[in-house]
Amino acid sequence: MIDRINGIGNYGNLKPSNVKKQNTDFTKILNDALKSVNEQQKKAEQMADDFATGKISNIHEVIVEAEKASISLRLTVEVRNKIVDAYKEIMRMQF
Repeated sequence: MIDRINGIGNYGNLKPSNVKKQNTDFTKILNDALKSVNEQQKKAEQMADDFATGKISNIHEVIVEAEKASISLRLTVEVRNKIVDAYKEIMRMQF
């Protein structure tokens, strides 16, 4: 997820036609990241269900997937908080 975000800082030539395209790319990056987090959450839930029903006998795999999902969700929440803070800061600017 972080690798996808690294490419968003390239704003060397901001022309009106480029701005629209870059905004769309940023939106796509965020949507892809959110979908990835959702998939990780679903996978962790499915593995927990499989463990409960006896399909998986290795608890370590279940715990690792649950931690991955938890960490990715916390990262997503922190990124969202930073975006909201940046938006609020921009709104406070005087032009």
